[in-house]
Amino acid sequence: MFFKKDKSSSAKSELIEQYKNHVSSGKVDFFKKYDMDFVMGRRQGPWLYDIDGKKKLFNLHSNGGVFNLGHRNQELVDLLKENLDFYDIGNHHLISKPRAELASLIADLMPGNLNYTIFGVSGGEAIDTSLKIARAFTKRKKIISVQGGYHGHTGLSLQTGDAKYRTPFLFDSPDFIQVPFNNCKAIENALDIEVAAVILETIPATLGMVLPQKGYLKTVKDLCEKNKSLLILDEVQAGLSRTGKLWAFEHFDLVPDMVVLAKGLSGGIYPITATVIDQKLESVFHKDPFIHISTSGGSELGCVVAKKVLEISANSNFLKKVNTLAELFSSELQNLQKKHPKFFRGIRQKGLMMGLELKDDLAGPILTKTAFDNDLLLIYANNDPSVVQFLPPLIMEQKDIEFVITQLDKALKEAKILHPILKLKTTAQSLFKL
Repeated sequence: MFFKKDKSSSAKSELIEQYKNHVSSGKVDFFKKYDMDFVMGRRQGPWLYDIDGKKKLFNLHSNGGVFNLGHRNQELVDLLKENLDFYDIGNHHLISKPRAELASLIADLMPGNLNYTIFGVSGGEAIDTSLKIARAFTKRKKIISVQGGYHGHTGLSLQTGDAKYRTPFLFDSPDFIQVPFNNCKAIENALDIEVAAVILETIPATLGMVLPQKGYLKTVKDLCEKNKSLLILDEVQAGLSRTGKLWAFEHFDLVPDMVVLAKGLSGGIYPITATVIDQKLESVFHKDPFIHISTSGGSELGCVVAKKVLEISANSNFLKKVNTLAELFSSELQNLQKKHPKFFRGIRQKGLMMGLELKDDLAGPILTKTAFDNDLLLIYANNDPSVVQFLPPLIMEQKDIEFVITQLDKALKEAKILHPILKLKTTAQSLFKL
């Protein structure tokens, strides 16, 4: 059901109660406790509106890049409506025009021999697919990932993450090894003849937008080649022009064996993911091309939307705008950092993929709350709460930067006041769990 502006507090309360009773009691209790019981109503461009019409939020998280092109991008909405007159999900057993066209475009936009795409629905599914292919091709089982990295909550992807994600579900496995990010020696030491692949986020978002050191990714690729292991780059958040280039790995002088795309590929309109693989890896499917399927993966409607997302994102003028916005934000954020130096410690940035380095692990959750109170949706990095993720929609206007910076300034001032008070009462883990 689509809800228009609704000023009835009782209607909103009823929806919250339904959510509590049938979706997640824990989330409702959390949001009520911190007076953040926002129910998504109308949404457009960079803005989200509460269903009761009393509050709006400028989306500076973009759901990790799902809304790179804003909420309800009109060009994508119109395209989806138009194609509903002809297409549906399609049948994964059969040859499909939209899938063929989208996969062909992805191949054209990827470097090297990244010529084949396996479609899915969720990022976790796409990561699982990449790991299955790596094991099948190399005939090895071990996977190396990085501490604090994040690749999803499904079966194999879950095992690449930190213990706090996998241990509650009894998913610990000796075949999955974690090493520190930006540490080539640790990768080299972990690589042996049983390692199928190394999987990395090009820029680890949940770790706080840590940027790869010069030569790190290239060295990892060289080490993998020497060991006959594969390199998988997770560009679920970093890809699709977020960093000022279509693919984030273009900044770092390498071509991986596989690239995983998700979130933004949907345009925020229709879920679709892509596991893009080197041509040699497609041999995994030669004996039995039906050995891997995804019933809803590569929905024909989703493919039509994703093709347009790629066309928009790869446009040189679009990339120029992203880089212009990045430069403006860099200047404004540096000014804010100088204004609040003891609380706002630094900026991690590659294009419009940014992280705000704060005082300590308590500061990120506090700023998340004070930003919300000042009409900004910001969320701290779950694997490093001292960093707040800063991911504005790529389609935002330059004129909106003034509003964002003004409100962020207010939020920082309030966070600085709250920090010493709350420091005495709690820790980041007990204060917030987003």
